[in-house]
Amino acid sequence: MQQLRKPLQGLGNIIRFNWHFYLIALLCIGLLLWGYFIVSDHLKFYFLVLLSMVCLSTGLSLIASFYIYDFSDFYSLKWLKKSYENRSIVNINAGFDETTIYLKQVFPQSTIQILDFYDAKKHTEISIKRARKAYPLAKSCLTISTLHIPIQYQSIDLIFLILAAHEIRNSNERTLFFKEIHRTLKPNGEVYIVEHLRNIPNFLAFNIGFFHFYSKKNWIKNFKASGFDIVEEKKHTPFMSIFKLMKNDCTP
Repeated sequence: MQQLRKPLQGLGNIIRFNWHFYLIALLCIGLLLWGYFIVSDHLKFYFLVLLSMVCLSTGLSLIASFYIYDFSDFYSLKWLKKSYENRSIVNINAGFDETTIYLKQVFPQSTIQILDFYDAKKHTEISIKRARKAYPLAKSCLTISTLHIPIQYQSIDLIFLILAAHEIRNSNERTLFFKEIHRTLKPNGEVYIVEHLRNIPNFLAFNIGFFHFYSKKNWIKNFKASGFDIVEEKKHTPFMSIFKLMKNDCTP
């Protein structure tokens, strides 16, 4: 598969879109270093512990980001089987689309519709705004609501939500959104959800940042309530989960 990503593109985007977090970390490191040299000797140990914690947390998040988005082969999409069939495919993003270009290489004979459910009033993450500014969406991308997907009933073979669904912060809204996906999917169609989970590996990698993700239990609740079953689950690195869903009345 053609290599389209630049070296360190993943890590660079993480820093570029979330630079405020790293600026705060640098300020904390600077203040703790300054404090370490001016406090009395019996307090130096505590400043050193805090300094070590901030450096370790920041360093681990950067190393994990590099490993996941640059060092691993995630964007090669080897977890998908290449198909030359003409299939109806939808790729849904939350305002930042990094994957359609790679899906086109996996499904070269298929037409891929790009949908964007980003709503500035609901999805207030500053990182998404920066990503949208840096990487404008394709002109063919259709803006949708999480409560309505303007696609015909049971007309789609494959639907992808790659690192996007967690941006829907309300659980009920996620369920309603998956019900809309259920409506548009053919009886034997498949949905691929790729997400970080709120679990120990992501806590170790991203510290409190793992609260931006949801637990597997929460995802299963949303899937079940919208009529889906998980027919396959894969891990891509310890930090990312790939769920393959089918309608629960069509599950093998």
